[in-house]
Amino acid sequence: MTKAKIRFGPAGIGGMRQAPKNLERYHKQNLSAAEIPFTYQVWMNNNQAKEIGKIAKKFNVKLSIHAPYYINLASYDKKKIEASKKRILNCCERGHYLGVKYIVFHAAYYSGRPEKEIYEIVKKAVIEMQKVIKKKRWKVKLAPETTGKKSQFGSLDELLKLARETRCFFCVDFAHLLAREGKIDYKKVFEKLKRFSYIHSHFSGIEFTSKGERRHKITSEKRLKELLTWIKRYNLSITIINESPQPYKDSLKGLKIWKSLK
Repeated sequence: MTKAKIRFGPAGIGGMRQAPKNLERYHKQNLSAAEIPFTYQVWMNNNQAKEIGKIAKKFNVKLSIHAPYYINLASYDKKKIEASKKRILNCCERGHYLGVKYIVFHAAYYSGRPEKEIYEIVKKAVIEMQKVIKKKRWKVKLAPETTGKKSQFGSLDELLKLARETRCFFCVDFAHLLAREGKIDYKKVFEKLKRFSYIHSHFSGIEFTSKGERRHKITSEKRLKELLTWIKRYNLSITIINESPQPYKDSLKGLKIWKSLK
């Protein structure tokens, strides 16, 4: 059996000035991943992306991108759908120059409509964006994320079906799965994931209600150990991006627990 590879890293690299030092610091602490959150806008140009990409490669930090939160591929307003696709494609372009493979995003809201209807709308948008990616020869993969609210498109089953039918990828946010369902059956989740050679994921502590996610919080050692024990059991190669209020410290916490399990 091939030994699984695991990467830990935070959401965030700082701005253009801080990024080089932060990437070096991650490397020195054996963190080998980081996600660039373009939360409100894509804040770097292609030349800057090339620069950051070279530094990340030098320090063996595997980068990914989280697209802006202002995305709804199933909006009633067609202009908002087009604007959402544009934001995602802007991330794809930047990701290409960064050397990033996965472009993570929250795809859509149900807005009271049937889940099957929203699935088909999202599927159509993903296919359209993939045609642009192919035409531009950008070496990136769309990775819609499991979402933490029941009002949002993004259950694990929806994303696995989307990946199967469009050949996009996906991001498993384990904290979102917990918040969305109120509990998490790791055996059931990993039985669905075991056929993949690699998983891109998020994890953190999370506060939630009956409607789902409220906010991210510090990651507990107990929750981290539970997740990592299942990853070890299934021997999965995985990247875990931490999105807690202290993503750097919690990534180090995860790495420490992983070493203790080994």
